[in-house]
Amino acid sequence: MALPFFYIDAVSGNENIIVLNEENSKHIVQVLRMAEGRQLKLTDGLGNIYTAEILGAHKKKCTVKIIQTSKQNKSSRVVCVAVSPVKNNSRFEWFLEKATEMGVTEIVPLLCERTEKQHLKFDRLRGILISAMLQSQQAWLPILHEPIKFEKFVKQNTSNNKYIAHCEDTEKNSLKEKLASMVNQPINQLTILIGPEGDFTKDEIAFAMQNNFLPIALGKTRLRTETAALVATTLLCID
Repeated sequence: MALPFFYIDAVSGNENIIVLNEENSKHIVQVLRMAEGRQLKLTDGLGNIYTAEILGAHKKKCTVKIIQTSKQNKSSRVVCVAVSPVKNNSRFEWFLEKATEMGVTEIVPLLCERTEKQHLKFDRLRGILISAMLQSQQAWLPILHEPIKFEKFVKQNTSNNKYIAHCEDTEKNSLKEKLASMVNQPINQLTILIGPEGDFTKDEIAFAMQNNFLPIALGKTRLRTETAALVATTLLCID
């Protein structure tokens, strides 16, 4: 059976005795009823995995000793999904959870002209990413950026493969076919823009294209923002 898996802050190089925070301690001692001598796994979200043994099973300050350290390989593909938050919090949180399970690298809340949800509960969203990372047995926590204006993000993005998914009836490439045509090429950075409920404006689409974002289609049907973002994440994370 797999050892229980928990998230911790970064560990210094010479540190091997760790006092876990109250949340982790309570879950380990009161929920899982783990005692001294039992083993568990820890990660700092930076690729490090620590196997640790419980020294003191205190429900508020559980103490563990690191007995083994390993490193999880990081994908050579950096996938950044810049997506407009949606009005329904649960739908956006669902996307964050599933995108993390798929192995997304970065998520950028994109503030567009038609974005209605401007403010996010950052700590709650980060907690969702952590839970999804642990559930999917990963050790790399996606970077969740602060919300940023559409124009600013488009101008400053330096990815070598940049896409914008929109619903306007204009000429677009299929993202699936585009990626298939690049199968023999090294792909290390990919960024995609996913618009709000109501889609990007024509001016936003034109601005993105002026800044080398390729217009793409995700399929034959019109998708919700969070669904489109997950479809794009799935396609981009397959390497």
